[in-house]
Amino acid sequence: MKIALLGYGKMGKVIERIALERGHEIVLRKSGKDTFEGLEHADVAIDFSIPDAAVSNISTCLDNNIPVISGTTGWLENYDKMVALCQEKNGAFIYGSNFSLGVNIFFQLNDYLAKIMSNIGQYKVAMEEVHHTQKLDAPSGTAITLAKGIIDNSDYSSWALENAKDDEILIDAKRIENVPGTHSVFYNSDVDTIEIKHIAHNREGFALGAVVAAEWIQGKKGVFTMKDVLDLK
Repeated sequence: MKIALLGYGKMGKVIERIALERGHEIVLRKSGKDTFEGLEHADVAIDFSIPDAAVSNISTCLDNNIPVISGTTGWLENYDKMVALCQEKNGAFIYGSNFSLGVNIFFQLNDYLAKIMSNIGQYKVAMEEVHHTQKLDAPSGTAITLAKGIIDNSDYSSWALENAKDDEILIDAKRIENVPGTHSVFYNSDVDTIEIKHIAHNREGFALGAVVAAEWIQGKKGVFTMKDVLDLK
């Protein structure tokens, strides 16, 4: 499989190593203002860039009939536009706020716990996410996905980074040097706390998941998620 890497920072380099170990070839390594030269040779593109570049990267792939996997967060106000473009072009697209197998299992656990807790009124939910200081968006895409899972399965309507109302989930976003990603969900009452947590030890899990998604999407058309890739539905 020939892969275009859109974003060649720390994550891009880990993805490259894992892809090569799995027998794939890298035909484009794009950073900053680099051109898309070489994209036409790719079987798939993997986008781990920055929020300001994600829409351009994804659009260019879909316009050129290249399946695209995106793990960039912080651009989701344009997600519906990318879905519409994918459908218009009869393309293939996966966005994931987090490609780690463990995190996607954590998402399922979070949804299930939210359903259980929705009828137990004495608990108030809150979240904490911790990432490295180079992360540009807050809260993380993973935290937003977790919050959406709770909202979809409870009476909560939104989330907030501060001064959360009764129907909002408070997310405490922290930036600490050299933390790959830690996410916690708390259900607090006067008598106890229920907590679920995922701790990433390095970037390997994110990178492997992205490469697995790129392998999975070959020959497919449509808009998918990691639930499809991992058959978690």
